[in-house]
Amino acid sequence: MIARADYIEGMAKGMAVLESFDTERQRLNATLAAQRAGLTRAAARRHLLTLAHLGYLETDGSWFWLSPKVLRFSGSYLASSRLPRALQPTLDRLAARTGEGHSAVVLDGDQVVIIARSGPTRLLAYGLHLGARLPAHATSTGRVLLAGKAKAGFTAWLKGRELPRLTAHTTVEPRQLRRIVEQVRQQDFCVASEEHELGVHAASVPLRNLEGKVVAALNVVTRRERVASPVLEREVLPMLQEAAREVRPLL
Repeated sequence: MIARADYIEGMAKGMAVLESFDTERQRLNATLAAQRAGLTRAAARRHLLTLAHLGYLETDGSWFWLSPKVLRFSGSYLASSRLPRALQPTLDRLAARTGEGHSAVVLDGDQVVIIARSGPTRLLAYGLHLGARLPAHATSTGRVLLAGKAKAGFTAWLKGRELPRLTAHTTVEPRQLRRIVEQVRQQDFCVASEEHELGVHAASVPLRNLEGKVVAALNVVTRRERVASPVLEREVLPMLQEAAREVRPLL
């Protein structure tokens, strides 16, 4: 926890406004930004204007949208963080071996973030690009990372949380998600089919460091028949688990 005297409220509010932009709302005016960031309209307007002045937003005078300058944050992270650099060679080898898309993903609140990926561009599903943020409850990687939490930590994460329906197959009932996460915790892998996006079938395993802490998840996006037993147990899981053991000393 940060001491109250060290907390810069204005910076926190500005970041809340910046984080209000997402795939659902690419353009915001002051009213919408205020609603999303939990601010008054006047405060949201000042933050929007300041962010536009600094170059992080573009505007036509009424509506605001993200500018390319915000990519400096993700670019700096990907260039300087040890985790993506450590995992990239393994992802490249997996993609070359299978011809399928592979990703390394971390948990950030109620979303997962793709920090490294490799695979044929033609197989890249919509929204599965580097830096993409996906709902944790509806993805195989998210469920693996949630299972990596202590049970009390997962209970706190789930409490009062709305689980949006993204497709007809999405798990949106908290008790059902709790059962799924407990199963993932026991079996140490997860398969999710068409819960986040129709046509997307994925299998994931946890990536642990030498202390046993789950720091990321490794997945493959593949065909429906590849995530069905016995192919899953005979081919897909051994490949992912071998890769997880290979990178463990690097994490």
